[in-house]
Amino acid sequence: MTRFDRIIDIYDLEKYSMKENFLFRVWFYFRNGWGTYFAFIFAAINTLTVTYFLAIENYPFLNQLFPTFVHYVFIISGIGVPILVAVGYIHFKRSLAYSAEADIVTEAHPYNFRILPGWNTEVVFPLYLTLSQMMIKWSKNEKLDNDDIEKLGLLQNKIEKLLRGEMVGEPRKKINTKFTNESENED
Repeated sequence: MTRFDRIIDIYDLEKYSMKENFLFRVWFYFRNGWGTYFAFIFAAINTLTVTYFLAIENYPFLNQLFPTFVHYVFIISGIGVPILVAVGYIHFKRSLAYSAEADIVTEAHPYNFRILPGWNTEVVFPLYLTLSQMMIKWSKNEKLDNDDIEKLGLLQNKIEKLLRGEMVGEPRKKINTKFTNESENED
């Protein structure tokens, strides 16, 4: 089986250590830092500089409105920032664009199709499974055995740890993201 034979095309995280995906992590952080902060600042400076020195300075009427570059920056920022805030608000609250983006992210996000690591894996879903198994026993008029009571006790201990603000499981441990059974991989 190759790493691309799964339903969702995600690498088998057990096989790739931090050292092997370090460059991808650095690339991800770089893209976020650049796209969120620096690109915005550079684009704003570039737009203000180019429009002032190529357009405003060459037209006397506009040069009277904006006598210096500093005046231009303050006036355009005072007008532009509220307009951009309104455009952002419309994008998120009033248009279909954001809901389409959210749909795409939801469809593409791998954890929408599997259990999240952490307290969901360690507590919530094991509790659901144990309770459903007990409900089946009760519906068959069977009594709980010592294993069932022990499972519940362990789950209760984990819940108490979470309520105290402690962690359960192993943080930062890579999980197996395979959608197939091990027996299918042995072919």
